[in-house]
Amino acid sequence: MPEWYANPDPRYQPAMRLISSITQANPVVIETSFAHDYVTGLIIRINVPAYYGMRQIDKHAGKITVLSPTTFSMDLDTSKYDPFPVPATPPNYNQTATCVPGGNVINVYDVAVRNVS
Repeated sequence: MPEWYANPDPRYQPAMRLISSITQANPVVIETSFAHDYVTGLIIRINVPAYYGMRQIDKHAGKITVLSPTTFSMDLDTSKYDPFPVPATPPNYNQTATCVPGGNVINVYDVAVRNVS
């Protein structure tokens, strides 16, 4: 995977993470480039620039189930979606595939408690 930057220890948690792979499966499994620090039940939005492929998942948001420190699944069938290849040299280094936390399924942001300032 090309070397793009995302702060591994941001000021506020949970934070945006870079996506290194997305499966064509039901349910979809998404892998981040380093530990995501997410919890099951968090709602994540997926952003995929056009030159990555799998444009069908772009802007999709949903509740996640954490599988490992770098992987999580979403209740979404991507088995008929285009593949998700990571470009060797993207045309714009400011745009990468990302997952962005947007809330959780309970009324309390129980995972947004880490403020290191």
